[in-house]
Amino acid sequence: MHLRVVNPNTTAAMTATIEECARAVIGPGTRLDAATSATGPASIESHYDEALSVPGLLAEIARGEREGVDGYVIACFGDPGLDAARELASGPVVGIAEGAMHAAALVGRGFSVVTTLDRTKGRARELAERYGAPCRGVHACDIPVLDLDPGALDRIVALGREALARDESDVIVLGCAGMADLAAKASARLGVPVVDGVAAATLLVQSLVTLGLRTSKHSEYAPPPAKAYK
Repeated sequence: MHLRVVNPNTTAAMTATIEECARAVIGPGTRLDAATSATGPASIESHYDEALSVPGLLAEIARGEREGVDGYVIACFGDPGLDAARELASGPVVGIAEGAMHAAALVGRGFSVVTTLDRTKGRARELAERYGAPCRGVHACDIPVLDLDPGALDRIVALGREALARDESDVIVLGCAGMADLAAKASARLGVPVVDGVAAATLLVQSLVTLGLRTSKHSEYAPPPAKAYK
């Protein structure tokens, strides 16, 4: 089995963290690599950034199809280009917000999202509604994506503690791929499950491939009609 995690931004250092967290959870016999988009923004923190990240993401999906990749993870919490990627890919594609929210729903009655900038909260709420997930609140730590480092843990934990009390939630979902390496430490300090979407989505894709399940091409996710593009 060959899986690929795609970072839709162009920051290779962030891809390295994402790849490390994804590799930590894959099973024996699974080959995994991570790709950084060749075009797009250095970080994704707005609707504009998301829109510009999609062409580079789709180019990586197309490359994966030529190389025989079996399944993909979109490593951005906005899940940009998810529907389009499913049209292109023969195997399953899962976004990290999608994977994290579904995982959180299995270990608690409700969850809170701790994300980066305040302006991204609306997108997280929108995705929770789309996925039918029991999200009770979205909270921003106001740390830009490229400033996330081990030092951000204290702020994330403090905000997570406030969210658990205010929202009466059972689980924290980390709302950025750049937070992936902080999940275990945050969980230990908060005493509740803290879900990293990179790990959750990677295992979900691996499970779908193992089950022989692919994205249905019966209707909406059929390959896009052939036409000229400029």
